[in-house]
Amino acid sequence: MTDDAVPDLRASDADRERVAEVLRDALAEGRLDMEEFEERLEAAYKARTYGELTPLTRDLPAAGAAVPAPVSFAKAPAEQGGWAGRIVGGEGTSTGGFAVMSGFERKGRWTMPRRFNAFVLMGGGEIDLREADFADREVEINVVAVMGGVQVVVPPGVEVVVRGVGVMGAFEHPRDDGPPEPGAPRVVIGGFAFWGGVGVERKVTRAERQRLKEQRRQERLERRESRHELHRARREERYEERERRRDDRY
Repeated sequence: MTDDAVPDLRASDADRERVAEVLRDALAEGRLDMEEFEERLEAAYKARTYGELTPLTRDLPAAGAAVPAPVSFAKAPAEQGGWAGRIVGGEGTSTGGFAVMSGFERKGRWTMPRRFNAFVLMGGGEIDLREADFADREVEINVVAVMGGVQVVVPPGVEVVVRGVGVMGAFEHPRDDGPPEPGAPRVVIGGFAFWGGVGVERKVTRAERQRLKEQRRQERLERRESRHELHRARREERYEERERRRDDRY
């Protein structure tokens, strides 16, 4: 399906964020000045349809592209959207992490396998699943931490089950653990910590933080504009009242 065939389809938050990312890249590369960037970014977060989003990047290269190409908004099949699009099957891109008096990290775009084994001795590790794909709907992280620690970062909506055992150490549960989102993967964290620990926290991605920041900024602008409109209306009412009184005197 071409972009021109779907201008009236409703855009999703993910669609708006893809456009925002292209605009940020264009600003960093000098293709847009700050005024143009702010205008287009505001229009992107206000957009309701693909037809409103497409013109914002038509003269810009897509993220990572060498030649200009507009962002595509062709409608993906329903089963590819949301969490379903991140349950990819197959093998993981990394099946384990090992650190002795050092550290390891798995973050960014990678595929979490069905089982990830981590071992740290007087060291540390970070397993960041916020941008990861998942080999299955239920994955397991098995950690052995001796005088060291491992930090697991999960996005909101992912179900987390902690089963690890700590001896003079601890396995922490994520704070503010709300109900899982439909279709979200389940992450089971187990293992053993001796004089060490495994922490679990929920965080949104940097792109999502930026989107929320821009959303709050736009809301502040709208409230400010509403106050200005109210003040203008009151001034006009007072002016009209003075004019009526003057006309009554004459």
